[in-house]
Amino acid sequence: MNDISFLSAKQLTSLIRRRKLSSLELLDHYIDRIERYNPSLNAIITKDFDQARDSARIADGDIANGVMRGPLHGLPMTVKESFDVAGLPTTWGVPDQRGYKAKTDAVSVQRLRQAGAIIIGKSNVPIWLADCQSFNEIYGITRNPWDENRSPGGSSGGSAASLAAGMTGLELGSDIAGSIRNPAAHCGVFGHKPTMGICSTIGHTLNQNVAPIDMLVIGPLARSAQDLEIGLKVIMGFDDIDSSALRITLPRPRKKQFKEFKISVLIDDNTVPVANEIQEQQQRLVDFLRSSGVSVDVGVRPDFDPWESHRIFDVLLRATTSSRQTDDEFNSNSSQVSQLNPSDDTKWARMLRGLTLSHRDWTTLNESRHRIRWKWHDFFTNYDLMLAPMTVTAAFPHNSTPPYERTILVDEEKQQFMNQISLAGYANLSYLPSTVAPIGFTKENLPVGVQIIGAQYQDRSCIRFARLLEKHYQKFKPSPHYK
Repeated sequence: MNDISFLSAKQLTSLIRRRKLSSLELLDHYIDRIERYNPSLNAIITKDFDQARDSARIADGDIANGVMRGPLHGLPMTVKESFDVAGLPTTWGVPDQRGYKAKTDAVSVQRLRQAGAIIIGKSNVPIWLADCQSFNEIYGITRNPWDENRSPGGSSGGSAASLAAGMTGLELGSDIAGSIRNPAAHCGVFGHKPTMGICSTIGHTLNQNVAPIDMLVIGPLARSAQDLEIGLKVIMGFDDIDSSALRITLPRPRKKQFKEFKISVLIDDNTVPVANEIQEQQQRLVDFLRSSGVSVDVGVRPDFDPWESHRIFDVLLRATTSSRQTDDEFNSNSSQVSQLNPSDDTKWARMLRGLTLSHRDWTTLNESRHRIRWKWHDFFTNYDLMLAPMTVTAAFPHNSTPPYERTILVDEEKQQFMNQISLAGYANLSYLPSTVAPIGFTKENLPVGVQIIGAQYQDRSCIRFARLLEKHYQKFKPSPHYK
């Protein structure tokens, strides 16, 4: 860990501030690693090295004159391809968007630059950001630094892979169904899905759309939990309209030390099959937390039907993405829905119903969603946090079959691939913050992460607990292939 490639953003900016390392030196170091490692990983798919070097020289000049622009001063970093960066393509992996270049930065990218960050490029995504993998026709397949035959996750897969391979100092991702958190878990890094609405998503879009997207949030990925807190603070805030009257002040962490926390831990979700190795890591974590004085209850969950929560999430998620359909696709999907058996509750049926959902039916489901949201609120009056598995397996082999037709092996048994999003959906459906922290490795030396779910607006409690895990249990570890 003495290699600057794998230091945290906090450590790197400290070196730059104290003039132990120049921004340009760090940038050139990352560029060298990108040129060496990225051809096989394919994590960073758009590069802006010339402008980054100009910005690094300016940052170093500012330091020499005693000027610091913010907590990320001089830090080279990448952002997910789905964020607008002036002069660079924004395609979301959609072939029809090939060649489009953003004219302005996304609001979050503006805030990163204002904090001193230097954007060196963009990281890969799946088409429409709609997969737990990261490949598309424009940019190809992104691979996992722990095993290049496996996926880094998605849709922020390029983000997590870039960090894990030591090619960037910080990353900015987005999450509607685990898209920050499952790549973080699969690549052994940290990631935070903020409370819905606290970070403006303006500029994280196609066609310059400005309407907020239900359940979609943006947030940081990093090699340390403290970096998540720094990154969140930088990007947090409303858009120009709302910020004219509203401000966000997140509560302090509910507790500071392990022995003060009362938490619930799900070892297995009981609604979707979770691999034994994931459950073993959850149990190992429970044993450690209890030995550290944490008050732990196993299996206690909010007072709602988790099956119903998964169903509502599946339908509302597809309703949220329904505008992507062409008229012909919508008509075809409507025809298929009319032929469904009313009792058909498969993932495929939920998708079709969501894609063709009437506003009347959406409002009914939305009411059910908010009743679940209040059940979470009641739960968090008794518990500080809930820890759950993040993914049903560790990183899986690449698979180009369409997601709803795809299966995944869970302890050698075929399961529906779309079960991958069920555990993530708890937080997305009810707008809750959730932080992923690495907690161990499988027998094949693949990372395992836990998600730390908190009450709405308790982002700092989630990150605080991740920091305690990082300090006392499991730090980021680089893949031996990229040291």
